Amino acid sequence: MRPKIYLFGDSITEESFGDSGWGATLAHHFSRTVDVVLRGYSGYNTRWALKVFERVFPPDAGAGEGDEPLAATVFFGANDACLPDRCSAFQHVPLDEYKQNLRSLVSAFQKRWPNALVLLITPPPIDEVARLKFPYVESPDGLPERTNKAAGAYAEACVIVAKECGVPYVNLWTKMQEFPNWETAYLSDGLHLTPAGNRIVFEEVVIKLKDSGLCLENFSVDLPLISEIDPNDPLKAFE
Repeated sequence: MRPKIYLFGDSITEESFGDSGWGATLAHHFSRTVDVVLRGYSGYNTRWALKVFERVFPPDAGAGEGDEPLAATVFFGANDACLPDRCSAFQHVPLDEYKQNLRSLVSAFQKRWPNALVLLITPPPIDEVARLKFPYVESPDGLPERTNKAAGAYAEACVIVAKECGVPYVNLWTKMQEFPNWETAYLSDGLHLTPAGNRIVFEEVVIKLKDSGLCLENFSVDLPLISEIDPNDPLKAFE
């Protein structure tokens, strides 16, 4: 079987297998060498992710020899960072709990698969003006359910946990804001990603995977390429 990379996260992960999505692009990048497996759950926060971890990754999953995944991305925080006094308060997770939940998620992966790389991804920046135009639920007070400042605090917490746990991370909140017009260039509704925003996630994930030795140059395709098949004796390539 091909080795696997799991993508575990919220809607930004769930939607990543759509057109130009970062997950789909990653799957194409590793085509015929690594299976990229989507485990994205729209609206979820780290509290809920911990609650369902054993169902998403059952104890006997990947328990066979050679079944341990190469890596798993953990991409939560955008929902945890919803403000507790606004319309999406039911998704809010306090900052200290968010940090502890991330530690627990990293630990759960490492206990299950000790050799697998765990890659943390921070929440993206927030365009508050756009969030008012595209709310998940109506805001009675006319205020966005998320702010960029709050998202930044959760991004910083994610980085702190990654450093504490000794795992790599992508600071998406900082990376996207390095570019002009990031609000519309990279975000479709103030939160979710445009094709260009998805491209940034893909490129940053590939860099972090490569830094850990998980790159195309180190993998081989699982079956002969068409260029390796002799037109005069095609079946010979499969012996």
